Amino acid sequence: MKTFKDRSEAGKLLAKLLFQYKNDSPVICAIPRGGIPVANEIANVLNAPLNLVFIKKIGHPSNKEYAIGAVGIEDYYISSDEDVSPIYIKEEVSRVRERLNEMKESFLKNSKQTDIKNKVVIIVDDGIATGKTIAATISVLRKSVPKKIIVATPVASKHSVNKLSEIADQVITITTPDELFAIGSFYENFQQLTDEDVIDILHKRKAVKTAI
Repeated sequence: MKTFKDRSEAGKLLAKLLFQYKNDSPVICAIPRGGIPVANEIANVLNAPLNLVFIKKIGHPSNKEYAIGAVGIEDYYISSDEDVSPIYIKEEVSRVRERLNEMKESFLKNSKQTDIKNKVVIIVDDGIATGKTIAATISVLRKSVPKKIIVATPVASKHSVNKLSEIADQVITITTPDELFAIGSFYENFQQLTDEDVIDILHKRKAVKTAI
């Protein structure tokens, strides 16, 4: 299976598979935080705007890495086959939503994001294990009536690709293992990104646009 040096290298490789959309004026939508370095490289190659999608997974109470659903700033999604206490879900939704609002304020300040109505939208993350966060993201973005939704990621499990293919217009990935237990195992460098790392990427993008 293919492995990547880091998220930036993965983004550059993934951009080659997305070059077909360059002339469609796409909008790249990144899942913070890990999806941002990948999406940034794609946005650079396709000369496309970069939006941030503020959605995070809800982990199972006995295993936080296992996603049972996802939370957005306005909506949330819980898998119907998960037997989890409503109290736990309510507390997690509140906790995650508070964090998402903090991230939005920190990352965007007063910046406006690109309208995606009638646009080709490319959702990007650094890896997809269960696909539940991306499924929730698609559900949220569909409400803005984009022309097409593409899911793009360097690595995704076969199960998630099959599931997401039912609700996205296309799923593009570089490597697709039968099972995916740890996204980081496909990267030589998979260090945890900080808010400061994200802000630095966004500031550099803004500086380049200003220079042009």
